[in-house]
Amino acid sequence: MKNIGGQAVIEGVMMKAPKGWTVAVRDLKGDIHVKREDLLELPKPLRLPMLRGVVALFHAMYLGIKAIEFSASKAYNEDEKPMNPFVITLTIGFAFILGVGLFILLPLYATKLLGFIFTFVSGNSFAFNIVDGIIRVFVFMGYVTAIGLWKEMRRIFEYHGAEHKVIHAYEAGEELIVDNVKRFSPLHPRCGTSFLLLVMITSIFVFSFIPQAWPFIYKFLSRLVLIPLIAGLSYELLRFSSRMKDNPVVNLMIMPGLLLQKLTTSEPDDRQIEVAITALKEALKFEVKNAS
Repeated sequence: MKNIGGQAVIEGVMMKAPKGWTVAVRDLKGDIHVKREDLLELPKPLRLPMLRGVVALFHAMYLGIKAIEFSASKAYNEDEKPMNPFVITLTIGFAFILGVGLFILLPLYATKLLGFIFTFVSGNSFAFNIVDGIIRVFVFMGYVTAIGLWKEMRRIFEYHGAEHKVIHAYEAGEELIVDNVKRFSPLHPRCGTSFLLLVMITSIFVFSFIPQAWPFIYKFLSRLVLIPLIAGLSYELLRFSSRMKDNPVVNLMIMPGLLLQKLTTSEPDDRQIEVAITALKEALKFEVKNAS
């Protein structure tokens, strides 16, 4: 059983297998278009624990942008124009800056302001970071809720649910047909939403080691420096929880991530499930090709 990951895109689903990735998109006429690309095997040093999580994060962002580019061109019947690598880099950079502003700088500054009102926040490093983490979670939930009001984003959330259902069916060894897939949950423990929640929780403990006496700018810069460490730790925790999903203690630990997914996934219709099945079947062909 191969480790499969995925992502919802505009009117479609991207699936990533160890040897290649695909994206399937339904256009305005109802036809399904597929894009397939091989994946190069990463050098051994980049597959080491902790480091592989950082690599996976940036690689997922890169593939996600390429998948969204393809999906937008097919969903709206536009000519597909390959995105310039510089534009992709610029897009990833902008996304990173936006994420830093919303989920690091804003919660940190809000916590600093609360410290002027509540002395226990400013006087204790652990309390400061607990408050900082709670604000970060609420900012994330508010952000997801706000974009969920957008009609097109609600469609993407439905495809997100279809992606999870299909992966569940594949992991259960079921035949990949719509009727089988419909029985499974749209929530999956190995999801990007759960990963982000793990990042936010892990950051509370990691940031607690930053001296409380440091100036604001040092606290902010140290949070940037520690992003790779937090991403690596969170990735390993996500892999562990996925392997131990039958353990009741682990199930309790992953429950908050699954609950948060209720904001980013919705029940898909049969046509959306069909697209997700197409994407996964195409991704699995890479494994058959490399095994022969």
